[in-house]
Amino acid sequence: MDYTILGRTGMKVSVMGTGCGGPSRVGQRSGRTEAESVAIIQRALDSGINFIDTSERYGTEAIVGKAIRGIDRSSVVLSTKKGTRQRVTPEHVRESLEGSLERLDTDYVDIYQLHGVVLPDYDYLVSEIVPTLERLREQGKIRFIGITERFDPDPQHLMLQRALQDDVWDVMMVGFNMLNQSARDRVFAEAAVRKIGILIMFAVRLALSRPERLRQVVTELIETGQVDPSDIDENDPLGFLIHKGGAVSLPDAAYRFCRYEPGTHVVLSGTGNPEHLEANLESFSRPPLPQEDLAKLKHVFRNVDSISGQ
Repeated sequence: MDYTILGRTGMKVSVMGTGCGGPSRVGQRSGRTEAESVAIIQRALDSGINFIDTSERYGTEAIVGKAIRGIDRSSVVLSTKKGTRQRVTPEHVRESLEGSLERLDTDYVDIYQLHGVVLPDYDYLVSEIVPTLERLREQGKIRFIGITERFDPDPQHLMLQRALQDDVWDVMMVGFNMLNQSARDRVFAEAAVRKIGILIMFAVRLALSRPERLRQVVTELIETGQVDPSDIDENDPLGFLIHKGGAVSLPDAAYRFCRYEPGTHVVLSGTGNPEHLEANLESFSRPPLPQEDLAKLKHVFRNVDSISGQ
């Protein structure tokens, strides 16, 4: 496992992170027992992954707490989040953090993030909630403050572009993948200047794991003029990535594409399937995609900023 420094936090983190949300919720949405989900996280830790991301909303904090019980707390970077879909108050945040700490069975979290923020809510959260986060940091209950976008309704990163104007955020969670690369210019460049740690979500979603969904998405992008049909095979849009010396599968290509993107730090990978975990670990051990494949990906999807990859 390779490691990097998560921006201005100074924390040494694995380039692959264990995501405990997404469609799987570490297997909790696919029929796995709690013990099986705990085992998935422990296998990830044994492989060298030291970054775990969860949220009160996912219902997986207690599983994470059980998975890390008995190991050196300083060896794990824990990130959890406070949901913002409903109006939150400082008291809500304090209560939520205490609940998260109890479920995680820890005295502090390394990163506490405002979760799924949209542009209309941003100014309120900065003025009314960020001061509470800063006081909690002074109390030692959180180390760094982060923010995550809601990528499905905001594929153009409007909220994060606004957030980059404030010197508040140590970490940002950003939607980015082969199909929507708009964060490269709209988020990563300025984040690098500010030394903000970047966590990648949506590296693999439905369109990059199910061929029929990928064809449907590409057809829609062609119809809206975001992709030139002469640049791509509509029946096998990303087939050019799979070849000797290239990717072994679309998920493999997707993870490697994000893992080597300049300005990113941790790519989140969530699964409740042990075989998928092993395959993902192998992807993160492989080199970057060939330059000609990267160049074609950047060319084909250069105008896309309307989808999340779902």
